[in-house]
Amino acid sequence: MPPAPPTNVNEALRAIPSKTAELDETWRFLELGVDHLMKNYDKGLAYTAYTNLYTAVYNYCTSTKMHARIDTHRTGANLVGAELYNELCQYFVNYFHSMLEEASSRTDEDLLRYYSNEWKRYTTGVNYLNRVFTYLNRYWVKRERDEGKKSVFPVYTLALAQWKEHFFMPIQRANNKLTTATLRLITQQRNGEAIDHDLVKKVVDSFVSLGLDSSDMDKETLDVYKEQFEAAFIAATEEYYKKESKTFLAENSVADYLKKAEDRLREEEDRVERYLHTKTRKELINKCEHVLVRDHAELMWDSFQSLLDFDQDEDLQRLYSLLSRIPEGLEPLRTRFEAHVKQAGLSAISKLVGEDGANMDSLDPKAYVDALLAVHQKNSEIVNRSFKGEAGFAASLDKACREFINRNAATGSSSTKSPELIAKHADMLLRKNNKMAEEDDLEGALNRVMVLFKYLEDKDVFQTFYSTKLSKRLIHGVSASDESEASMISKLKEACGFEYTTKLQRMFTDMSLSKDLTDSFKERMSQNHDDMDINFSIMVLGTNFWPLSPPSHNFVIPVEILPTYNHFQKYYQSKHAGRKLTWLWNYSKNELRTNYLNQKYILMTSAYQMAVLVQYNNNDTLSLTELVAATEISKEILTQVLAVLVKAKILINEETEQYDLNPSFKSKKIRVNLNLPIKAEVKQESAEVLKLVDEDRKYVIQATIVRIMKARKKMKNQPLIQEVVSQISKFSPTIPDIKKAIETLLEKEYIERVEGEKDTFNYVA
Repeated sequence: MPPAPPTNVNEALRAIPSKTAELDETWRFLELGVDHLMKNYDKGLAYTAYTNLYTAVYNYCTSTKMHARIDTHRTGANLVGAELYNELCQYFVNYFHSMLEEASSRTDEDLLRYYSNEWKRYTTGVNYLNRVFTYLNRYWVKRERDEGKKSVFPVYTLALAQWKEHFFMPIQRANNKLTTATLRLITQQRNGEAIDHDLVKKVVDSFVSLGLDSSDMDKETLDVYKEQFEAAFIAATEEYYKKESKTFLAENSVADYLKKAEDRLREEEDRVERYLHTKTRKELINKCEHVLVRDHAELMWDSFQSLLDFDQDEDLQRLYSLLSRIPEGLEPLRTRFEAHVKQAGLSAISKLVGEDGANMDSLDPKAYVDALLAVHQKNSEIVNRSFKGEAGFAASLDKACREFINRNAATGSSSTKSPELIAKHADMLLRKNNKMAEEDDLEGALNRVMVLFKYLEDKDVFQTFYSTKLSKRLIHGVSASDESEASMISKLKEACGFEYTTKLQRMFTDMSLSKDLTDSFKERMSQNHDDMDINFSIMVLGTNFWPLSPPSHNFVIPVEILPTYNHFQKYYQSKHAGRKLTWLWNYSKNELRTNYLNQKYILMTSAYQMAVLVQYNNNDTLSLTELVAATEISKEILTQVLAVLVKAKILINEETEQYDLNPSFKSKKIRVNLNLPIKAEVKQESAEVLKLVDEDRKYVIQATIVRIMKARKKMKNQPLIQEVVSQISKFSPTIPDIKKAIETLLEKEYIERVEGEKDTFNYVA
């Protein structure tokens, strides 16, 4: 309730017109109170006067004298109110005359401030007035609206409608004065000037309040706001930013423009929060994005490479943030990013290999892996930091990495080189006394290997090289630890499934069984009192699980170890009748003790080196021909075996193909390691691995075709080939290889051609 007004108004409103009073008398009484509430509400009104106004409305609406004027066709309570309603309408019309004259002489901020003050006075007064006419609203107005007269409003809504028609629209018809003045203030703010935000908000809020839905007064309608303000505001915004962005780009760099555009978009978001209707946000921001981003997208795309080249992370973040606002904004960046990463990878390996592949033969697997990882890590950080890990950029990174990791200056046309080098690097990590493992966290290093493994197309090549290297680590006992080996196998299993690591895990089982077998063999020999002259341990490895091949040449077992050999052969056959042992002398190792020198040395040798050296138990000098005859090792390999012994100065080769035992051999170490890999073995290993891969692929393709045909029963050639390609993930099968596999299966009668149908096959059960 407003505070008490001057006594004369309260006195004048003390005597209420009688229930039988005419309209003129009643309205004169009410008009005094209405005028006071509308113009001097801040001076208040006594509670009694306020109550008397309400009572006067009630008395008139329920007056028995008025009954004769009521439409006799209506049912329900006898109510009148049209006359009061019409008087109130006319009051509002008269109320605006002086205001319009005052407004016509004002412009810009002065007009807005006058309009805002009058709007506040008017709406506050009408709030009080609405309570005075509560009875009229609740009964007469309600009944009129219920009967379909949607042009009749409650008093407060009526007041807004009158404001709109008799004050707001006349001002607007004069060159949209209110809108123009409001937009001018907003432009001043965009130009960096300080403005009265509250003033703009009050004016804009009035635009919203004037939206009236005659059929549903509770429904918010923005027709006035949109027609009289929003449309012009959006158009002015577009014009402003078109001009500004064009001028700014003519004088500044794209990087500077990115900051400007980012700031402007943030300002417009803030503008909505401060004084615009929330539903303007979408159209406003869309328009700003169109003008500030889409219209200059070509320039932004063209600047992308420079930002990447100079590692301008903040600008890249801005570029991504801005272009992500438009549907087509990011795809050109993704394409450029993919090309950038690919080129970075290719360049890194080209530097490593040198011009014309000068460093190809001595290429270090660690250096190769480090170069690949450096490119991946740098660009992965860019994706996560500058592009917020967005899926499209992550896919571009993956595509680029898959390309340069599998095909680069080091691989040439070979698809097997990268898997081989990465597998060799993993082998070095997992070996004892590995400096890399000491300097770096081994688990972290293995995780980085898996990063590259993910991109390998020929995962079966990696698998075969890895299993070959693992077999040698286990045979020679040089693994860093069982835990590290198990960790790597676990990572491979997670990446490729259980089947991928089955053979690797079986190798560890064989190692455990071999230890038990060696212990039981020694125990048997002890029980039989057949004490062996030499310390002996054996590894019995399953043919299907170990990627090992026996030597392609014969090997004469030296007499020094022949008894132990025969004892074990006999013992093993007694335990496993029917099994055949194939001895892999090329993987065996030995320790020999020297007795011909003053200093006793222990020579750690391969089986081939041992076979050569024991020949000198009875000879001081032997020719190459004699050694070949005595050992039956191929001349090519034996020559390299002898070269290692000569280099270690165990043997002397002063004459062509003549090798003498060195009687003056000396070494700083008591244990001398002679068991070094020879080129023939290294070369043979790679050839054998690739041969194994080729054979395995044939079986995988054939098995896949049979599995598909068993499920489908009947298929045409082309769909069958496509299905085979989609199902094989360990490598990328070639079309010729698939066709060869189909021909093989036709010969083996797993499938057959369908008569009368071209290139169609049936499954043969």
